[in-house]
Amino acid sequence: MSADRTRLAVFDCDGTLVDSQHAIVAAMNSAFAAEGLAAPHPEAVRRVIGLPLHECTTRLIPDLPAERCERLVEAYKEAFFAQRQRPDHHEPLFDGVVPALDALEASGWLLGIATGKAKRGLVAVLERHGLLRRFITMQCGDMHPGKPHPSMIEQARAETGAAAADTVMIGDTTFDMLMARSAGVHPIGVEWGYHPPEELNEAGAHTLVSAFTQVPEAVFCCGRGQSCD
Repeated sequence: MSADRTRLAVFDCDGTLVDSQHAIVAAMNSAFAAEGLAAPHPEAVRRVIGLPLHECTTRLIPDLPAERCERLVEAYKEAFFAQRQRPDHHEPLFDGVVPALDALEASGWLLGIATGKAKRGLVAVLERHGLLRRFITMQCGDMHPGKPHPSMIEQARAETGAAAADTVMIGDTTFDMLMARSAGVHPIGVEWGYHPPEELNEAGAHTLVSAFTQVPEAVFCCGRGQSCD
């Protein structure tokens, strides 16, 4: 990579780096119970992971009054915080994350995150896995409009100086793909997350990967302006 050219690989967190679905579903069930509501179907919860919490709740219960929606959001935050304090709390990395990050950094790519998580939650999970210092820019749901608005990627680029043509977004949801397209950067979809591959394609994924071992080469291809399909 040219010394004067900055290249940036931006990752989603939940469903891309970290398998947090069970913790998220459990916290959502607890929040719904606190409001006397029937637990949502786990698949319905997975479908909204990555969106701002208020939008998650309104998608799960479209006619919920605003005041009750706010209570549900706060109950979810409290439930997830309580979960995180437990010694058995588990949000595992997907296989191959660390070697893929190593390969990207060794090739001169900067690493970033764009996630619907709040900053506190993101820092907690990255610290748990010893990854916090790996990411030079971290854009979170409590700092920006929700996905697929391009604000997170635009700010990540502003902080690093990376051009859109030299920026890649790696994510598992249609929200990630649409955000990348809106920001004019390369979208790479991962098949192990919470939205099916065909939907990622329909949302504009440049390419799809089925394992983290494939991520570095997919990123390098995008950086060269090539298709890896």
